[in-house]
Amino acid sequence: MNHRSVKVDLPSRIRASGSPVALPDFFIAGAPKAGTSALHRALSRHPALFLSSVKEPKFFLSPGVRPRGQTGPGDAHSAREWIWRQSRYEALFEGAPAGVQRGESTAFYLYDRAAPARIARAVPEARIIAVLRDPVDRAYSNWMHLWSDGLEPIADFEAACAAEDERIAAGFAPFWHYRRLGRYGEQIERLLGVFPKEQVCVIHYRELVQRPHNTLDAICRFLGVETGLDLAVPHENTRRLTRPGRRTAVLAKAMRAGAAVGACAPPQVWRAASRPLVWALHRDGIPRPELSVVTRRRLLAFYADDIVRLERVTGDSYSDWLADHGRGAFPARVVSPTP
Repeated sequence: MNHRSVKVDLPSRIRASGSPVALPDFFIAGAPKAGTSALHRALSRHPALFLSSVKEPKFFLSPGVRPRGQTGPGDAHSAREWIWRQSRYEALFEGAPAGVQRGESTAFYLYDRAAPARIARAVPEARIIAVLRDPVDRAYSNWMHLWSDGLEPIADFEAACAAEDERIAAGFAPFWHYRRLGRYGEQIERLLGVFPKEQVCVIHYRELVQRPHNTLDAICRFLGVETGLDLAVPHENTRRLTRPGRRTAVLAKAMRAGAAVGACAPPQVWRAASRPLVWALHRDGIPRPELSVVTRRRLLAFYADDIVRLERVTGDSYSDWLADHGRGAFPARVVSPTP
């Protein structure tokens, strides 16, 4: 594929040698907590694909400036990990062998209002992969991720969802937008406003989990590379629930305080320093409790109109999301997997 110099709200640039800038051919664009890490690792095993060693570079979330103003616990530290300089982003793909397709994964590209248009301006021929998970299960997993890492101070999932509007107004980063991240209908519709449908591949998360080989072959056909290879989908990014209680409260308070201080240090320094706290929080984790039918129905009401929109724009059915019971944690999702 032909790579050109790029303009992403920045002046375009050609290397001093006169050779064109290398950019991705495809993007895994979403959604968070929907298997994007596992898919990234699986596709990186394909000999015709080159995935950036940095997952979630987040380059197209920024108009070429350092991200600022994210106020949630740990947000300032996370913002220091963004690759927002164009030269650093281009360098992620310079090691790709000749003739392979380059790709990267940033799960927030689907949700961000400006990212699809930025990608389309830079790489109009790019192919976009979106993995969609039951939005209630996704939100619950998102909350549990932050709670179990000691960053979420609200011990009740539904109460944390109720705080979403206030948190957004206060400037919390997108990973705290538990409910809104799952409104895929409006997100896919926006994506299709800048990319033709043949350049977009929408994957059901349940298919990636239960029929990984078939699903990976479908993605490979979409990318135009060889199918039938053994690309394992690893068990990624799942957590047991950290028990609420006095010990957890103390550890979590230390975690949030440390993250605030760590925002002033290089990201790798805080990552290393936080490991003992994270280990202590996860040590006595318990299986994720199933959401009550009442809670699930209340949250589904937020998505009802958007699921209709998603079915309209994709032509697929998502009626299984409307059930009174989700699929819960990873072990519950892998039911009689087939090749």
